[in-house]
Amino acid sequence: MPETLPPALVTEVPGPRSRALGERLARVECRDTTCLVPEPPIFWDRAEGANVVDVDGNRFVDLGAGFGVACAGHAHPRIVRAVQAQAARCLHAMGDVHPPAVKVELLEALADRFPGGGEARAILGSSGSDAVEAALETALLATGRAGVLAFEGGYHGLSLGALDVTHRPEFRAPFRERLPGRAAFAAYGDAEDAARCLAEAPEPIGAVVVEPIQGRGGERIPPPGFLRELRALCDRAGALLVVDEIYTGCGRTGHFFACEAEGVIPDLLLVGKGLSSGMPISACVGRAAVLDAWPASRGEALHTQTFLGHPPSCAAALASLAVIEEEKLVERSRVLGESSLSRLRRGLAGSDRVAEVRGRGLMLGIECRRPEDAQQACREALRRGVIAIVSGAHGEVVSITPPLVIGEAALAAGLDLLVELLA
Repeated sequence: MPETLPPALVTEVPGPRSRALGERLARVECRDTTCLVPEPPIFWDRAEGANVVDVDGNRFVDLGAGFGVACAGHAHPRIVRAVQAQAARCLHAMGDVHPPAVKVELLEALADRFPGGGEARAILGSSGSDAVEAALETALLATGRAGVLAFEGGYHGLSLGALDVTHRPEFRAPFRERLPGRAAFAAYGDAEDAARCLAEAPEPIGAVVVEPIQGRGGERIPPPGFLRELRALCDRAGALLVVDEIYTGCGRTGHFFACEAEGVIPDLLLVGKGLSSGMPISACVGRAAVLDAWPASRGEALHTQTFLGHPPSCAAALASLAVIEEEKLVERSRVLGESSLSRLRRGLAGSDRVAEVRGRGLMLGIECRRPEDAQQACREALRRGVIAIVSGAHGEVVSITPPLVIGEAALAAGLDLLVELLA
């Protein structure tokens, strides 16, 4: 594993080059996309392991892994070599007509890792939203029911189909007239409320979509047994259990998939982010009997895209899966996560600004009583060389999801800084 170096700041943060890039960006990008107020972000120049260097030459310790993506670390040499070799050999193919060979290898690897074993198939995509869309379409084909049960606080992406099962009203409201409106929302972690919502839904429910731990919703962990109860509920109702592991998968929570902690076998499992540790790729993986609801292609696929099975992304995913296994990053996530959670709880015990410290593996959250405290802590941490972001419905949680390769000393120092800022 690469050494994680401590912060090294040579300018104010954000520095002059980041500020200049912010001004240029404001002239050419849709103003909704990148937040430039009250000050611009830092603009990354390069990243390695758990370190990020911005365009001003400031070095940061990354406690976010690029929204949880860099499970194997930024620019892991094995993954970079795999991308370079694949790009030199075959940069692009015709994913649903004349596919690259590497696509087959990745699909086989995903099928082998599907919880519970058994025959599995998958639909590849380029983003987490793609995987969610594929799952919703699969559920409709397999059950004939358009209704979906999702959960309060859930985040499943912002494309129109995925947005229909994403709960947060600030994302939904501007596009309400375009949304299918087929989702009902139950209280997260409450199986009884899920059963009630399913029974009272205005149309039959074909799928229950759930994150085993909510990510952008604030690192929210449901009570033990929640997933098992949902599995039983789906079995009784004839609905598909769709487990969204886009954030929690690939070792993030100390299990390769978080649903494995309860021995739950989903009908469909969604994976992305850490799947490739840096390249755009995702998958909806599921039981063959469910995926076989799709008709056999006769030349025009019902669900595809130009970059389906993009060769360098497939190669990156295969390399990332190998790194996670060979470097025992799942086990490392579990051990480091336990010690980190204890460290935060000790340091923040008695803080009147902190409501709860929670987490599993290297997916940790510090929930503040006031959102402004979490947001100010992240801003000040950045000024001192540590990258952390907020999560939760109101930005009240400091989210900690570092690369699984982060050095222990650097991680401890970053956590201690957050403790200092919130104690």
